[in-house]
Amino acid sequence: MSRDVLFLLRPGFEDPAFPNRRFYCWHCALIEGVLASFPALAATLDVHRIPWPRPRQAVIALLGEANQSLPLLVLADGATSSHQTGSHRGRTFIADKDAILAALSERHGFPDPHP
Repeated sequence: MSRDVLFLLRPGFEDPAFPNRRFYCWHCALIEGVLASFPALAATLDVHRIPWPRPRQAVIALLGEANQSLPLLVLADGATSSHQTGSHRGRTFIADKDAILAALSERHGFPDPHP
């Protein structure tokens, strides 16, 4: 991968544990808002919006079955970050919303969130 890849959950999903209800991931929605606010910066990474049910094959293919929680930022080949939360077979990733936002600022020039 030559670019960072951001995985987000596609909004409007159903959870069988809560029949007749639709949901969004608020962590993903927060990041979606940041991406929408700065579209030129968002274009510097690949964004994949995937369905909620597991297994999430696109994520498994990169990071293994244990690392399917979203949102998730997978760093470009050979890249590291002080915000990384893990790695799988040499591929570094960030699996925390606040750390993802910090990495978007650090790596892609997004403004910092106001304290």
